[in-house]
Amino acid sequence: MNVNQQPHMASPYGQPQPGYQGYPQPGYGGDNVPSGYPAQYAPYNGPGSAYQQGPPQGYSPYASFPSKTLTTNLVSDLSSSSPLDLGMRGPPTSGAPPVSGAQNYSQFGQGETQNGPPPMVAPPQRPPVSQPYTPAAVNLPGPQPTYGQQYGAPPVSMQQMTNQMASMQVGSTAPSPAGPGYAPQSFPQAPPVSQPPFSTAQVQPGPTQSYGRPLPSTQPSFPRPPLPTSQPSAFPAGPPPTSTPSQLPGVIQPQPPVSQPPPYHSGPPPTSTGFPPRPPFHGMQGLPMTSQGPPMASQGPPMASQGPPMASQGPPMGSQGPPMASQGPPMGSQGPPMASQGPQMGSQGPPMGSQGPPMAQANHILPTQPGMPPGPINTSLSGPPPQPGMQGYPAQQNGAFGQVRGPQPGYTGPYPGQQNYGAPSTAPAPAPAAPKRLDPDSIPSPQASDMPPVQKTRHRIDPDAIPSPIQVIEDDKANKGSEPFTTGVRGQAPPLVTTKFQVKDQGNASPRYIRCTSYNMPCNSDMAKQSQVPLAAVIKPLAPLPPDETPPYLVDHGESGPIRCNRCKAYMCPYMQFIEGGRRFQCGFCSCVTEVPPHYFQHLDHTGKRVDCYDRPELSMGSYEFMTTVDYCKNNKFPQPPAFIFLIDVSYNAVKNGMVGIVCQELKTLLDYLPRENPDVESNIRVGFVTYNKVLHFYNVKASLAQPQMMVVSDVADMFVPLLDGFLVNVSESRVVIESLLDQIPEMFADTRETETVFGPVIQAGLEALKAADCAGKLFVFHSSLPIAEAPGKLKNREDKKLVGTDKEKSLFQPQVSFYNTLAKECVAQGCCVDLFLFPNQYVDVATLGVVPTSTGGSIYKYTYFQAPSDQERFLNDLRRDVQKQMGFDAVMRVRTSTGIRVTDFFGSFFMSNTTDVELAGLDCDKTVTVEFKHDDKLSEETGALMQCAVLYTSCSGQRRLRIHNMAVNCCSQLADLYRNCETDTIINYFAKYAYRSILSSPTKNVRDSLMNQCAQILACYRKNCASPSSAGQLILPECMKLLPVYLNCVLKSDVLQPGADVSLDDRAYLRQLVSTMDVAESHVFFYPRLLPLQKLDVESMTLPMAVRDSEERLSRGGVYLLENGLNIFLWVGVSAQQELLQNIFGTPAFSQIDSNMTSLPALDNPFSKSLREIIESVRAQRSRYMKLMVVKQEDKLELIFKHFLVEDKNNNGGASYVDFLCHMHKEIRQLLS
Repeated sequence: MNVNQQPHMASPYGQPQPGYQGYPQPGYGGDNVPSGYPAQYAPYNGPGSAYQQGPPQGYSPYASFPSKTLTTNLVSDLSSSSPLDLGMRGPPTSGAPPVSGAQNYSQFGQGETQNGPPPMVAPPQRPPVSQPYTPAAVNLPGPQPTYGQQYGAPPVSMQQMTNQMASMQVGSTAPSPAGPGYAPQSFPQAPPVSQPPFSTAQVQPGPTQSYGRPLPSTQPSFPRPPLPTSQPSAFPAGPPPTSTPSQLPGVIQPQPPVSQPPPYHSGPPPTSTGFPPRPPFHGMQGLPMTSQGPPMASQGPPMASQGPPMASQGPPMGSQGPPMASQGPPMGSQGPPMASQGPQMGSQGPPMGSQGPPMAQANHILPTQPGMPPGPINTSLSGPPPQPGMQGYPAQQNGAFGQVRGPQPGYTGPYPGQQNYGAPSTAPAPAPAAPKRLDPDSIPSPQASDMPPVQKTRHRIDPDAIPSPIQVIEDDKANKGSEPFTTGVRGQAPPLVTTKFQVKDQGNASPRYIRCTSYNMPCNSDMAKQSQVPLAAVIKPLAPLPPDETPPYLVDHGESGPIRCNRCKAYMCPYMQFIEGGRRFQCGFCSCVTEVPPHYFQHLDHTGKRVDCYDRPELSMGSYEFMTTVDYCKNNKFPQPPAFIFLIDVSYNAVKNGMVGIVCQELKTLLDYLPRENPDVESNIRVGFVTYNKVLHFYNVKASLAQPQMMVVSDVADMFVPLLDGFLVNVSESRVVIESLLDQIPEMFADTRETETVFGPVIQAGLEALKAADCAGKLFVFHSSLPIAEAPGKLKNREDKKLVGTDKEKSLFQPQVSFYNTLAKECVAQGCCVDLFLFPNQYVDVATLGVVPTSTGGSIYKYTYFQAPSDQERFLNDLRRDVQKQMGFDAVMRVRTSTGIRVTDFFGSFFMSNTTDVELAGLDCDKTVTVEFKHDDKLSEETGALMQCAVLYTSCSGQRRLRIHNMAVNCCSQLADLYRNCETDTIINYFAKYAYRSILSSPTKNVRDSLMNQCAQILACYRKNCASPSSAGQLILPECMKLLPVYLNCVLKSDVLQPGADVSLDDRAYLRQLVSTMDVAESHVFFYPRLLPLQKLDVESMTLPMAVRDSEERLSRGGVYLLENGLNIFLWVGVSAQQELLQNIFGTPAFSQIDSNMTSLPALDNPFSKSLREIIESVRAQRSRYMKLMVVKQEDKLELIFKHFLVEDKNNNGGASYVDFLCHMHKEIRQLLS
């Protein structure tokens, strides 16, 4: 397909999401899909006139799939070959596996074929002709013509080209028989279009990981007339010089993601498309699975919304055809393989389509064999047929070049009337080929024969040619999961959050407590500004540790208290340098010299270290605690043990849905599990109870009473606590009275008709009770509806969907009254933390009700449309964990840094009364505080940069303690060192929090644009300053940031920033507040959910099957998949799942008999059932919130919800697919560089 085709990208939403078969998809015309997706756009009428020349007849329409278009060669810079070796480990694995098979076509030894163009010794020059375009190509806005590439192998000569096109034959290099599997037929008439010249296409040896062909960003927008066939190398750029293996290496060889079987190595390409399997491409090996069909093609235009931009980008990556391979026929020999990817070069040409003949000719564009389907495209996945009217063509419908076809059916079904080009039509899709990555029976999978030929030919960028999160995760597990991570080395990046590892504290805090965006900070602010990499740390001060790691030691210096620097007040730590024989120490933060108190003196050894260094945690460990003195306490007196107060809504809705009865029943047993430091001693925490509707009811549960007493306060405008003695009690002393009360509450309010509630006075009541008892504590508020009764804090329903997407939308995330901000400040001053459990049936204004919980370090739990039978388990598990978890009260946190940097910003659930102290009425083991650093001076490479986080808090037993976490990172004067030591997961955590806070003050579109712009600047700076020179058409990503685009796209299309019509304002406000306190592991799985193929579960080993990428193409109709994102667990069941599998999981062999309303799996007596239930429990145990199980049957109505979490695909709200977004980023980067 030609690169140009990219234009389709233009239509932002053009492609409908891939649907399951059977699921109606939106037609291209914009009709509503039956399934209920509204069609998003009106039918497209075709691009402007710019290219009106029609596509050559005969072309297969697909060329224009945007998504395919990523032509770029993504090169991850770090490939080893690159001069810079940034550490890339071998070819990135994310790509397809390197080819291992015989490469018939290549002249090089296997080893050499990297994913890039084949390293030919002399890289073939690209025809000059094409070169010229390159520059122009850069982001042309207009649609590009979409035909242009031939789909066959690249013709060697003009003649060949012509023949090929005309005669259908593929060229001398005819495809191997197996050829890319395409039938030879070509569309006769199409002249090979030469590809637009993109130089981009060429693969430069670049640093290294190129992913696929050059991104299209550059396509020239001018329509290109078909290139004269004479120029064989259609790609202007000429085939990429193969010589540059270097890039290739980096190229993301399309190694199959780990999780999936290698692309095709052996087998026929995935047939998911339904094509019969093609004979394996010989060359294929190298290529990433292009054949997989257009990757996200279905996603429609890249960022869809962005419209053609990407497309114009030059051949989008997709188009690029095969990953680098395509870049030329890179491995030339690989021939079809890459070839299949399509000519790689920019031409995108037949991008994958061309796969036809072996790519042997490296530079040429492969003539487009007209109809070849690029590898089997997963058409099924591809989603709807090509976009309607791709841009480059005149009004063609569906992107076809030929006559206009009507909208296609929901999935890419064959267009009627088309002959099948490509795989033999008749063969049915084979069973999944083993090797393929994509399950052949990928979801939609119509039979090849059914597929419209056109469809088959769609080209798209090979999803396996672009960086795969799964591959990166698996590589990290393999490389860093076996050895303990020792923290003694300054500036070493820890394993990823997805890797299981053990930490040995040797002087820096464990990554469980602190993760940094970069472990190598720029030495000066100019470098930091130039790179745009955020400098931040995500700190989780009370993080729980696995059983095999030692919790922080508690150090008691007696009445003198902790040793500190005289000037900056930093606490004693491993960065203090003892001098003068041990009598004084020099502070590592401010360099001030302080006397060592006599009781703390110790001699130094020959290296200048104290001889007792390893006996003292504060001198040898990164994390430890100090017992404090009374000077560290409020009002200079030691604190009382904290209290828990339970405030229960007893209005009509709360009683009717069962919440009141469930809470009362559970508290009878839960009160025995209040937090305590020593499991053998009972908890010191006292408890109290209040119920409320329009008035408040306080209960006296003093141990000496026979029955609890109720006192009603109806003057809610001036709240007070009617009793002191008997309200807060010790559980063991008052157990009988408490149990009597909990039995009576549901009975007392069983017949209530009161529907109105108050909310502000409820929190005031708890606060006043804690003030009266002079202690800190936590309020557990169980609330059901918008507080509309007359009282302080009364709210009105302000939900207005018309404001969504406008400049006034930000007001919906701000509290509607200032009352709660003032109340939150009072709560923090008292150490009163609030946890809110919401059970709404309609709008309750979470943005306002959540102010107090989020300002006091509390949590919000939301159970919309709560129904006891299905939601009770989730609610009770959340409540149990919330009550039992370790936490600190009345906490203050300060982060100190060494000279040269300072903390400038904080994100999380807390209150700040000054610019340095983070005040937390409560701090539990799940909460994180994210801090951002800025330079205020220069840093030196020798000393690095230091940070110390000190948290002063009251433990659950009433002790005042200080928890200290120290972290030292390196400093660098070279940008390459900065980019080599970043952690993408932490950067995304920071970006999400920054963006989610920004929507309080800016329109969401501006927030999304600024995030995209910053990401483009980060990658453009790398490309300009660190990558080896290469054509602009190549997308080059730093090795440790190669997943930045895919993860950032997940943030951009999240419900908070790009909501669908069905997402409520309350849900968006809830998620916004939830993400603000997430740690890196939680934000990672929240934005990029984990998808496990259960049909591959090995019940013997009990190890989890390797995850697969979050895309519909990765789902097999015959499989069962588990998807989890930290808030939900989905069990997706394919319509063709084996009866034995269904029997083992559900106890029924029939798909139709599975109950999609079940929330827990039956406990069956077979190994598979036991293993699956254990996996679900272990997954739940890793998350801070209990995840309710939802069973989703393929083609069922719930599938729409499930597909929302397949984040590499285009979504219904206009969110771009990964492929399209990558094309868009490439275009943005090129614009910045030009």
